[in-house]
Order: sequence, then C-alpha cells, then structure tokens
Amino acid sequence: MVPSTPTDQFRAARDTLLRHRTDYEAARAAFSWPRPEHFNWALDWFDHIAEDAGNKDRLALHIVEEDGDERRVTFDQMRTRSNQVANWLRGRGVAPGDRVIVMLGNQVELWETLLALMKLRAVVIPATPQLGPSDLTDRVTRGEARHVVVRSADTDKFAGSQVPGDYTRIAVGSGGDPAPGWLAYEDAYEAELAFDPRGVTRADDTLLLYFTSGTTALPKLVEHTHVSYPVGHLATMYWIGLRPGDVHLNISSPGWAKHAWSNFFAPWNAEATIFIHNYTRFDAGRLMAEMERGGVTSFCAPPTVWRMLIQADLSRLSAVPREVVAAGEPLNPEVIEHVRRVWGVTIRDGFGQTETAVQVANTPGQPLKPGSMGRPTPGFDVTLVDPVTGEADVAEGEICLDLATRPVGLMVGYRGDAERTAEAMADGYYRTGDIGARDKEGYLTYVGRADDVFKASDYKISPFEVESVLLEHEAVAEAAVVPSPDPVRLAVPKAYVVLADGFRADAETAALLFAHSRERLAPYKRVRVVEFAELPKTISGKIRRVELRAHAAGESGTPGTEYRDR
Repeated sequence: MVPSTPTDQFRAARDTLLRHRTDYEAARAAFSWPRPEHFNWALDWFDHIAEDAGNKDRLALHIVEEDGDERRVTFDQMRTRSNQVANWLRGRGVAPGDRVIVMLGNQVELWETLLALMKLRAVVIPATPQLGPSDLTDRVTRGEARHVVVRSADTDKFAGSQVPGDYTRIAVGSGGDPAPGWLAYEDAYEAELAFDPRGVTRADDTLLLYFTSGTTALPKLVEHTHVSYPVGHLATMYWIGLRPGDVHLNISSPGWAKHAWSNFFAPWNAEATIFIHNYTRFDAGRLMAEMERGGVTSFCAPPTVWRMLIQADLSRLSAVPREVVAAGEPLNPEVIEHVRRVWGVTIRDGFGQTETAVQVANTPGQPLKPGSMGRPTPGFDVTLVDPVTGEADVAEGEICLDLATRPVGLMVGYRGDAERTAEAMADGYYRTGDIGARDKEGYLTYVGRADDVFKASDYKISPFEVESVLLEHEAVAEAAVVPSPDPVRLAVPKAYVVLADGFRADAETAALLFAHSRERLAPYKRVRVVEFAELPKTISGKIRRVELRAHAAGESGTPGTEYRDR
C-alpha cells in the first residue's frame, strides 16, 4: 500500500534504509526519495516521533559542558520547548518567509530555535559565533535578515552601527536582563505549550540559506528547502549507520552545514540521541571519558580530530562506538589503520558538500578499499565528467550528479546568483568542482578540487595525494601542496608545512621531508620545495590555496625561507 501522508512517506523511506543498513546493493535497489508536495520536518516528523510512547522519555539531546555540568532534554520536552519558542517568536513578529540569523553555540536553545523556526516556516541563516561585525553585516544585508538570535555574549558585535539594519534582536543567555534594544530569549518559556501551524508548508519552500566560506570570493548563498536537507539527510543517516536508540557524537561547530548533517537531521531521522561535549581546548582523554559515560554508539569527527586522537592512548576507551566515520576531507589510510588496530572498528569516509547531503560514502558492512571514499549513496547517481571535453562516465573526471534523476538532497541553487547557479547546473549535471577517479567495482577515490590539480612535467598531480604522504611523517602536523614555477618542468610541487611539536623549521627537517618524499612518491610527484609556515584558512577551516598559489608564484606575501631538494 502506498503511504498516504508525508509522515508515512518519510517513515517508509527511512525504514527501507534501516532494513538494508548493511546491504548496500539492496538499499540502492529498494530506496526511492519521498517527494511530498507538503512537508514540515519539525511538525510532520520530529513532533510525531516525540509523541511516540517509546520516545517521549528518551533523550533527544545530551550536552556535557567542560565543567561537568549537564543538560538532558527528552524528545517530548524538546517538542514542547520548541512549541513555546515558536509561539513566542511569532509574537515578536517572526512570520513565514522571514529570514532569521541564528548564531548560537552547542546549547539547548540552538536546537529549540531551529525546530521553532521550521514550525513557523521561517528561513534560517545559520552563523558561527566566530563571525565578526563585517561578516554579520554581509549576512544581514545579502541575507535580508529581519531577525537575529545570538548569544548574549555576542551582542556587543552588533553595538552601535557595526551591523546596520532594521531587525529584531534576541539575546540568549542574558538571564532575563539583556542589553538595551535586545529581547530576552528566556521569556519564551512563559509562552503557550501547544503550537498552531496556521497554514501548510510546501516542500519546496526555502528553509535554509547557508553562506559558504569562499576561498576566492564572497560566500555564496546555498539555498535548501524543507525537503532537500531534512529528507536528503536520510542518505547521511544511512552512511553513518544510525538506528533508533543510538547515541551519536559528531564534533562540529554550529553554523556550518556539517552540524546540520550530523547534529540535527541525521540523528533525529533515526530517532537517536544527539550527544555533545563542549570544550575550549581539545583533550583526547577527556573526550573518550565523556564518550564512555554518555554511551556513545556512533562517532563522527573531521580528520584533524582523528589525527589528534591517535596521538593519545585509544585503549582508554573500553566501550568503543559501533560506527565511526570521518568527513570534511579525505582521511589518510595510516589513521584508519591505527584506529582499526586499537578499537577494532574501521573509520568510514564520506563525501558531500554544503550544497548536498552525503553523495559518496563507505557504508556499513561493505568492503573498504584503502584511499577510496566509497560508492554513491542510495538516491544519488554520480557521474564523472571530463572537465575539458564534457564526456560523461569517464574513469577520472569531475564528480557530478545527474539532474535527470535529481536527488532530493541537492540544493535549489545559489540564491540571488543565477549565473553561478547556471554554471553549477550546466549540461544536465550538478557539478561539484571536485575531481574523482572510479575503479571497475564503482569505488570512487578523491583526487582534488578541479582548480587545485596541476601539471608538472606534463604529469597531472593531485595535491591531496602528495599531502597524504607528507602527513605520514611524524614531523608534519599540517601540509598544503601547490605548484611552484619551474623553468624546466613548468611547475614542481611545493609544500607549505606546519610542524609537529619538537621539530625545528630548518634545513635538517626539510631534508627529512625530501627523503620521505623520495621514498614514497613517483619522481614527478616528489616535493621539490618546502616552506615552513602557518596555513591561511577561511573561517570554516578550509585552506586558502589561492593565497598559497599566489605566494608560490611570487605574486603576494613576504617570502619565507624556502628549502629546495637537490
């Protein structure tokens, strides 16, 4: 029987993935995207599972602070609290279609506010608390924000005329005594417990506007709907391997897409608990202690965190998570092997973007290939397209999504930028801008950003491949490889290296890295130039390779000491 309501359609699709959780081929064959005309994930899914007898008292959110303080919120409590916040925000003028900047940390109010705004059919503009007045002005102006919800500690960023505009100002954590001109979020807990939607939500209504952190230009506004992220992240749930009753820890900062992926939609799609450990300075031992105490069954972290974790004694964690995954950039095989050796579980990579849910992944129960990020997830048809000729289904090319079978988990486009949208959706494909290679079994390996791959001696070089080798050396904490002009070879690989503790930025260390490069890389890939330097990054942590390329070409910056291989 065909499911009749949007909730039933969503549940049927979700349960198909749960049923085939470790059978990739069966999941690919059986799964199809629910495409309802009307859908509001907060009302049609979250509230439904929160009212279920088996979930009412189950933890939806468990937060442990650095000082040991804890906040535990059940599904039913979260439903009621988000209703109150929605009613209060409506009374403060928040209307359907209004754009609202949400700049909060990992605190209960963040989850309440996101659900509340969804129920109100408002548009959320996520923002990291790291943003300063100039970034916020851009978001208020280009985002056409009518309201802002921020931590009380950040209200001074809006003081005076630093962030001009006519918008409602709501402060969280003021203790009922906010700065002048600000409303106290805490007043929301006096509002009515029941919420009346006063209308229906179209599935294609805008829900999210993400300002992506550009490395060469102003951030783009990625537009997502009430289905593209809420429903699209069924694929993310499948990749992680989540199931009802799990306790999921994802290390990610609010304001970025990955936070919505794994700290909001994917866990609650699965009816799992979201576990958060807040800290100011990373402590691997403390993190593992909290994981053990919280009963974490699934764990997601960026490669940087995994690299720090393996410097600690992983055996201190006796209750090892059943599922461990990594995202943000490809993970080095050496890290995967170390975790497998100590914990007995395998870290599974996934590939996606702010513009999409997870497109390619190593999914539970499937054979892994060293260096590969896996195969297309259920619902995503991935094609490699030659970026020069446009030929499709090539062995190596740009990772693209076929728009003939457009996945639900794909953005609408770049809001207010028809030219960029048309470029990204050209010739019947969504173009990721990333290069990948596919083997005979359909496994994809990440090569690099299309504009990062370069040629040396007429050979194509993937910076990621060279960086991965450098990161195997104990002296290297971080590395970025770009082309350095060469009169004979056109270009040679140059590495900008951040050293690990205990190593000096001198000719002796450079010689160690050159020797390591010679041992592990083909001659045309070898690092020929090394410079020890901090890596320029965007606010979201992406390396600004455009700056490094310009520096290597002598076009910008003050040159440091270069060390050249013989």
